[in-house]
Amino acid sequence: MSKITILNGPNLNLLGEREPKIYGSTTLDAIKESCQEFADFLKINLDFFQTNHEGVMVDQIQACRHNSEAIIINPAGFSFHSVPILDAIRMFSGSVVEVHLSNIHARDKNHQNSIMSSVSTGVICGLGPYGYIIAMQTIAKTLNIIPNSVPKAISVGPV
Repeated sequence: MSKITILNGPNLNLLGEREPKIYGSTTLDAIKESCQEFADFLKINLDFFQTNHEGVMVDQIQACRHNSEAIIINPAGFSFHSVPILDAIRMFSGSVVEVHLSNIHARDKNHQNSIMSSVSTGVICGLGPYGYIIAMQTIAKTLNIIPNSVPKAISVGPV
């Protein structure tokens, strides 16, 4: 059975109360629950993790090298400066989809350019919590594990 890991960076544990005009009112627990429901549908194992500490994030990414086929990462504030996390992602051989709740390209100058994007397979931003589900769908397509019951528009996309 395939396994993916979702990693969340600093301050995402405060979703739902932290700057709701930017990040919305959905909590990280609600995102986790939704992702787990989709993982169950896809019949994949899911690890879901959050940390406020850079070294712990590096440890988690390194662990994924041996136990996950793909990573979905919302690096949050680490996006804009963490070379150790960037280097850890470089050492991961599977797909990496970077997710941001807000449209970072429309934000202030300090929140516009994620250095993680340069080593990510793809980037999803500005779709709010649903971005996680789109990232999971993308990974499922990459791993060729989308169930046959899903419409062709979702399982294959435009051809």
